[in-house]
Amino acid sequence: MPDPATPPAGDALLRLAAAAERIAESLAALAPAPPAPVRWTDSVAFRWRRRQGRGELEPVVHRHRITLDDLSGIDTQKSLVDRNTRQFVQGRTANNVLLTGARGTGKSSLVKAVLERHAPRGLRLIEVDKQDLLDLPDIVALVATRPERFILYCDDLSFEADEPGYKALKTVLDGSVSAPSDNLLVYATSNRRHLMPEYMHENLEYKHVDEEIHPGETVEEKVSLSERFGLWVSFWPFDQDEYLRIVDHWLAHFGVRDRGSAAVRAAALQWSLDRSSRSGRIAWHFARDWAGRQSGAARS
Repeated sequence: MPDPATPPAGDALLRLAAAAERIAESLAALAPAPPAPVRWTDSVAFRWRRRQGRGELEPVVHRHRITLDDLSGIDTQKSLVDRNTRQFVQGRTANNVLLTGARGTGKSSLVKAVLERHAPRGLRLIEVDKQDLLDLPDIVALVATRPERFILYCDDLSFEADEPGYKALKTVLDGSVSAPSDNLLVYATSNRRHLMPEYMHENLEYKHVDEEIHPGETVEEKVSLSERFGLWVSFWPFDQDEYLRIVDHWLAHFGVRDRGSAAVRAAALQWSLDRSSRSGRIAWHFARDWAGRQSGAARS
């Protein structure tokens, strides 16, 4: 005879099903909410951000507005990047771009300036941090059917050996079985021409073959990423005269009247000496400081 203390098998199954349902509800509550739809009309610039394990595009409402006319001393670089971007916006073939060289010489500002020029014709920019490069396939899929043209922008990019984002970027540039989306290009800035550190001992890997010098595998691997960018644009430090011309431009931008005086020149040169650099960024910082001090003195 069945034990009266033992519940029927049907009741046990019902309790088990109820417990499983409660567990499923708890797990559903812990799961991240689905990403909100992208507000494409809110901006022409976006950032890729990860929240609760999910990536999503966040509109940049207050973006840094700078024009090509604001950038001095880099006319050749402006012409190359603007021409490539214009081809892209017009639906013609164009290249991924790697901007490398001295710090503060206008690499990032040039990318922002071409966005400002071509945004009315459908250009959009998506900024992606290095640690989020593994999400590049998701970003490519998200914009693949959009009518706009997208620059995927990686600022101050460099890699150490075996970083996962390195291979993800290689794949998006030119390393996948599928063809890259024709409405997206990658523009990256870096202080390193090959995006990775280069060491003295790597020179020992070079080999002489029939009087020719061939790099070793380590060097070849490092060069392989930068070679996937079709257009290389190099930047160099400014000389003193160019630095002072940039100072004058930004002082005029801030409405400083005595910008051609000997006092301004001496102060600007001292400012660059204190920072051991003559660059557009240093000129901008000096102009902001000088204009702020002069406006304060005028009110006192």
